[in-house]
Amino acid sequence: MKLEINVPTTLSEIPLKSYQKFLKVQEGSNDQEFIAQKMVQIFCDMELKSIIKMKLTSLNELILHFKTLFEQKPKFQPTFKIGSQEFGFITSLEDITFGEYADLENNLLKWEDYHKAMAVMYRPIKMKFKDKYEIIEYTPLEEMQELMKFTPVDVAISSSVFFWNLGSELLTATLTYLEQEIIKNPKMKTNLANKLSLENNGVGIKAFMRSQEETLQSLTRLPDMDLLNVLPISPLKNKNKKLNNAN
Repeated sequence: MKLEINVPTTLSEIPLKSYQKFLKVQEGSNDQEFIAQKMVQIFCDMELKSIIKMKLTSLNELILHFKTLFEQKPKFQPTFKIGSQEFGFITSLEDITFGEYADLENNLLKWEDYHKAMAVMYRPIKMKFKDKYEIIEYTPLEEMQELMKFTPVDVAISSSVFFWNLGSELLTATLTYLEQEIIKNPKMKTNLANKLSLENNGVGIKAFMRSQEETLQSLTRLPDMDLLNVLPISPLKNKNKKLNNAN
């Protein structure tokens, strides 16, 4: 019997909720063969019993296909659609409220909560003229957070990289400003040394600044974009595994 499979050809065809579901499976299992099967099941919206009947070569082709898709670096998208509703990114980050900031900070770090962060970053557009638009005010609604689970995964990934870069630039600017102020204001150096319990002769300050620069270098590296670390299934490897278990 020939299987009809709906295979996404771009990241925009995969909703955020499917990627969240896959990550949950990946985190809960060490069985690479099972993870690969679940990946195809989730992204192609298939039943697991249908995947078991697939040829191994066909399954491996799908695994490599999805791995290639997730190796892409999607561009940041200021607007996108879920159905007929168009959403726009926050037009002015400088004017965000404390509530928006707090909800972003709490939900940006984990993919399982990322739909909640999306509900802060992107809001329904209420008025638009050419490239300009106005979005509705932020209200933390569970219905909107649930709707954001249908965000195309390329939009979600690109927004996470955008905020990572933004945070890195802010950290760099803060460190540069601190260095300049210490040079211009010797009293500030003494106060900082006292607060940090460092030596007042300046050696401690230099050590502190070096440690901050090292921290900055580690923080400004882009997050690992190998978002789909799944390898093709090897028949020989499985055979050896079964032999070892039998022994």
